Amino acid sequence: MANFILDDFKRIITGDNPLSKIIVVNVVVFLITELFGRFIPIVNWFALPGDAASFLLHFWSIITYMFLHANLMHILFNMLWLYWIGKILLEYLGPRRFAAIYFLGGIAGGLLYSLSFNLLAMSGSFPMGGLLLGASAGVMAIVAASGTLLPDYRISLFLIGPVPLKYLAIGALILTSVLDFSVNMGGKLAHIGGAALGFFFVRNLQQGKDWSVPFYSFLFALRNPFMKKKMRVVSNNTSKAKSEKSTPPPSSGSSNMSEEQQQQLIDTILDKIGKSGYDSLTESEKEILFKASGRR
Repeated sequence: MANFILDDFKRIITGDNPLSKIIVVNVVVFLITELFGRFIPIVNWFALPGDAASFLLHFWSIITYMFLHANLMHILFNMLWLYWIGKILLEYLGPRRFAAIYFLGGIAGGLLYSLSFNLLAMSGSFPMGGLLLGASAGVMAIVAASGTLLPDYRISLFLIGPVPLKYLAIGALILTSVLDFSVNMGGKLAHIGGAALGFFFVRNLQQGKDWSVPFYSFLFALRNPFMKKKMRVVSNNTSKAKSEKSTPPPSSGSSNMSEEQQQQLIDTILDKIGKSGYDSLTESEKEILFKASGRR
């Protein structure tokens, strides 16, 4: 039985479904924290501190705080909302955009919390806790993005019946982020930051700007220095020649492509970066990638 569980775990982690990966990582981190948190200061190391000086010493916490939860009910509700609404958004926007919305929403929520904390601290007021943790900002980004993209998509609620997704998103934001604002103010500010990111991500996408493109470009560029040595070993003239032919230059008519063809071209370039690193791109491919985020 243990082998079956391990095989399922490997399949999820190595698969292409970011929703399953995010849920599994959250659950695993929660179990580790519950088992070893009394002996190891996991929360102090990986939760997001409000104080600016502490944040600079724990800069990684802008990402890691999203995978920590205070208790069982905290993670249970976050993961249920993420699965329930996330599978709808994943179906319509695909794995790359889904993951970008989740992580950018979490970052936006964390930054709004940190900014508010330090502004209030300057005035001598500390109405919020000094540490932020939880996936709520990323989850609210997914919920808000879903309600913006598919406002009239109906979900059946127990004892209520079919409810348009736009009203579900608005209701979730009000109930979790606006009512009784003085309680858990830091967390609710993070919710608002995440929801705003999800809303504007979809609005920009509808206008032709895909924020997932610069997001992944940054990630691959960040990873690139660590891949450079390996790439020099495996590269050769033949593979370079093939890579130069893999994507047409911008002057070859890419501006006349349909939106679907343009997105397929971007996906091909992102797949190439994932396999061979950013340095494997030709100059024309780099130009296409960076111009795509501003294409209207």
